[in-house]
Parts: sequence; structure tokens; C-alpha cells
Amino acid sequence: MDAKANADQDMDVPVDVTVVGAGPVGLILAAELALSGATVQVLERRAEPDEAMKAQGINIPTAEALDRRGLLPAAEKVQREILERVGSFSGMADGRRPGDGRMPGDDRSPGENGASGQHRRAPDLRFTGHFAGMVLDPELVDWADPDFTSHAAAAGARMVPQRELVALLTEHVERLGVPVLRGVEVTALDDTGDGVLVGTATRTAVGVTAGTLRTGWVVGCDGGHSTVRRLAGIDFPGTDPELTGYQAVVDIADPEKLANGWAWSPAGAYRCGPQPGRVATIEFNTPSADLPDARPRPRGGTPMAPVTLEELQTSLRRVSGTDVTLTALRATPTRWTDNTRQAATYRSGRVLLAGDAAHVHPPFGGQGLNLGAGDAMNLGWKLGAVIAGWAPEGLLDTYDSERRPVGAWVMDWTRAQIGVLRGDAKSAALRGIVGDLLSTRAGTTYAVKKISGVTQRIDLPGDQRIDLPGGHLPRPPHPLVGRYVPDLWLRDGTRLVDHGHGGGFLLLDRTPDGAFARLAAAWTGRVSSVTDDHATPTGVLVRPDGVVAWATDLSDTNDITDLAAVAGLEADLRRWAGAPSPSPEEEQGGSVSM
Repeated sequence: MDAKANADQDMDVPVDVTVVGAGPVGLILAAELALSGATVQVLERRAEPDEAMKAQGINIPTAEALDRRGLLPAAEKVQREILERVGSFSGMADGRRPGDGRMPGDDRSPGENGASGQHRRAPDLRFTGHFAGMVLDPELVDWADPDFTSHAAAAGARMVPQRELVALLTEHVERLGVPVLRGVEVTALDDTGDGVLVGTATRTAVGVTAGTLRTGWVVGCDGGHSTVRRLAGIDFPGTDPELTGYQAVVDIADPEKLANGWAWSPAGAYRCGPQPGRVATIEFNTPSADLPDARPRPRGGTPMAPVTLEELQTSLRRVSGTDVTLTALRATPTRWTDNTRQAATYRSGRVLLAGDAAHVHPPFGGQGLNLGAGDAMNLGWKLGAVIAGWAPEGLLDTYDSERRPVGAWVMDWTRAQIGVLRGDAKSAALRGIVGDLLSTRAGTTYAVKKISGVTQRIDLPGDQRIDLPGGHLPRPPHPLVGRYVPDLWLRDGTRLVDHGHGGGFLLLDRTPDGAFARLAAAWTGRVSSVTDDHATPTGVLVRPDGVVAWATDLSDTNDITDLAAVAGLEADLRRWAGAPSPSPEEEQGGSVSM
């Protein structure tokens, strides 16, 4: 579809959801909505995809989100291509290249079967990242920690830069039939209670055409300067910026004047490498009026002036204390600040926010991309359930209550790095202490866990007891509940998530009599059951966003204690998947036997 040529025609057709913003967050959300059965369109003010340098990789939860939708091979292909281009500049301490398909300490060839009975080799997990410019040594990480080993299958897809991720997701939504309409800017919103009227300005070669479209819901995925957030009147409290940062790939006439890696000075910090020509700068004490992200974007969404070669060179000279000369830009550079804010609410009536529209912070470690991807996965199935009519009461409200704490944590994680990065004596002393902690096995392992996302947990509500005919039984939460589903391998060599590419809930049943799957049959069409040989956990219910909603290690469903497990499953099915289907004939679904 030529979206730009047919924008007016397509927007005349009412849709359930209009997503504003065709970045990774908007595209993930649009795909999840389409998989739920909703009609959706994406509006993007830019005529072409953004080519600016942004996040250079994704964390484990984002890679696993791609995996759950069958996109892991495409993401792994991106990583292999990236490594072909830059791998020689990213070697590990033992001489291996990252992502060569071997776990640390595994001397077998990449083609040999992995350990622990798994039927697929586990990709290398040794992408560590940095904390406030202090690069985390992979040799100090305890890679045998269960938090890492249980999330290994998607680890070969972490080196996926944002630009390549957008291209991958664009193909994904095209396959799902979602139109992405470029050159369309949102100018007005009117929530009528039963829908939203959206004012638009469509830019074409011959000019700008104003229009109005009607949609059921609007989700702003349009970045930190969100027009949707402003038009919805949602406050954006937080802390003002005190630094300016740049990142770019450039030609350097005299690279020997710069240190390799991160370096600090009273004016700020900079990084040169690891790829040739890649530079990043951080400047403190820049007057707030000069910080682009400190100023609201003018009405109408006019973007800030692009970063020039001269501006970047001036910044690099200030923080490095050298007269280094830059001769050319090799990629579209980016300018950012530590402006840190979170929307007062992620929802106002029929208007919702996700990604940078809901929260902004410094881009250390690409956390913003990953945080936004989690927003989109969480919101997509819930809003889809509301539109489909089966959402349990209050389900949509859990989007804010579940994602807000995660956003607040990321904001604090990046704020802490600002405190360490400053060029003053106090921050330098703090940097030395933090550096000592990050030179230990425990400290490095802790930081890498946080950066990789393997310890992320959602605080899910739940009954602490189960009502049975003979009375009540306590219901202590299972350790998996609220966590992203680990690599649960089945006897045929597949994993549980391999059976969920079409969205929906997944239920793993390892009971001898298939009691869990029989119970879930009443939710046919929303829950797909997969049976397997006995192992622990014996039962796992996974939400469409990959979060474990229920789990048990019990299997004798004739035992009164295990009856409580069945009752707990039913309670959580009702809590998250709504009331049972009226009859199996009304909806299609199924059970897969392994």
C-alpha cells in the first residue's frame, strides 16, 4: 500500500484504534492490537522513517517480545549483519566475538547441541553495557545465575539498533494489514465519550490538507514532545535538565587526540569508539535555555534544528580539552538532555500514552526504547480485550498501575548515573566508590541483570487464599508470577512461547490427566493450551505480554492441595481473560499436545 498517496482515503474509514507515532513503540502496539482482532491505523508526521542515531540495542524482555511473535530469526539476522560490520571492534576478553552462539565457558563449536537437554544452542549473553560510562566487564558476571540461564534463547537478538528494529516492525505490521500513514500530523483531539474525533494535517507534495477522522481510541506513541499528551491535557511533571548530550558517527582528522572509551573532565565526559568514528559527549552546566529538550516543541510539532558538524565538534572540544577536528557526519546525529519526566496519568478517557510520550529520561543503555516496548506489549492486549468485549472489569486500568512503577525505576536508574557522571569533585569521589563496587563479581552481576531486564517483575494482584467446599487454603504466590516467562522447553524441542506467535494467552499443562487444559477449554479462543510431559513447573499461565499470571509445581489434581491449584488457575483466568466463553462453538481456539 502506498500509504502517503492514500492517506485521505484510508482515514475516512473508522477504526477501533488510531496510534500516533510510527516508531518502535507505536509499531509494536499496532501489531498487538491487530493480533487481538482490533482495526488499527498508525499516523506519523514524518514523511520518512527517522534515521537519527538512537538506541543501539535491545534488552532481553524486548528480544523475547519479538521471539513470542515469531520475529526472533529476523532479529538474529540483524545482529549477525551488525557483527559483520562492527564485530571486529567488539571482541571479548577471551578473543571471541559476542553472539557467536556459545555460553561463557562452553568450548564446543557453535553447531553442537546446548547443555541441560535443550534442543537448541543458547546464544551468547555477554552483552553487558555500562553504568555512567563505566563499562561492565563480562568476565566478572556470574553467567551461571538462573536469571541469565533461564532467559537465554533470545539473547542472540540483542544487538538490534532502533533503525533496524523499526524496519523489522514495519514489515511485521504490513503483514498484519496495518496501514502506516506518513506525513499526517495530529492537530486536535475531542474525546466524545464513545470515541475520539482527531483533527489532522496531511502533508503532500502539493501542500497541507486539513481533515478530521473518527476513531474509538487514540494512543500517543509520539515521543517526549507528544502532541497527543499536550492535546489531552495530561501533565508531565519531573526534573529539569542540567546537561546536553550528543552521539554521532563522524570522520575524525586527528583521532589520536582522543582517548579510547569513556573519559571525564570538569566540563563533562565523552566516549570514542568502540566502532571507528563513533563519538558521544555529555556536557554539564549548560544554560537551561540552550537545552533543546528543555523547551516545549512549538504548537504544530515543528522539530528542533538538526545537529550540525560544527555544533558537535564544539561540544567534543569542550569536554575533551583538545582541538580535535571533525570533517564529516556519517550518520544523522542526535542531541539529548537529562530532562526526566513521567505523565501524571497514562490514560485520560479514550486517550492513552505509551513510550516517551509517557516518560522521558536520559538515553543511557537504550532504556527508553525497551521501556516503551514493554508499555506497548502491556497495553496492546488489554485495549484489544476491551474492544473485543471480553475484558474483565478494571483490566485497562492495570496498564497504568503495572507500567508506572517500571517507568519510575528506569527514571531513577538514569538519574543515579547523572549523579555519578558530573565533573565536580563530589561526583568524582562517588564515581570511584561505584567503580569499586562494579569491579566485584556481585556488583557487576547486579548491574548487568538490571540493564538486561532479566529480573523485571510486575506486581500482580491476586487472592492470597482459595475458597474450597471444605474451607479456605492459603495461596502463596509462585516465584514465576509477575516475571516474564522463562525458556520453558518441551519434549519435542520447542519452547512454550513458540506456540504463541498469534497472540493470546498460553497455558502449559504438565499434569498427568490434563486437568489444567480441560479447565482452560472454557476460555477457548483466548487461551491456547499446550500439554507436555511431567516436569516443574507443572502449570504456567502466560499473558499475551509474556508475563506469568499463574504457576504451580503441583500435579496430583485429586489431592485437596492441588485442587487449590486448579481453583487458583480458574481465579486467574477470570481475572485476566474474563468470563468463560458462552460455548466452544462461538469462538475458535485449541489445545496442542506435545
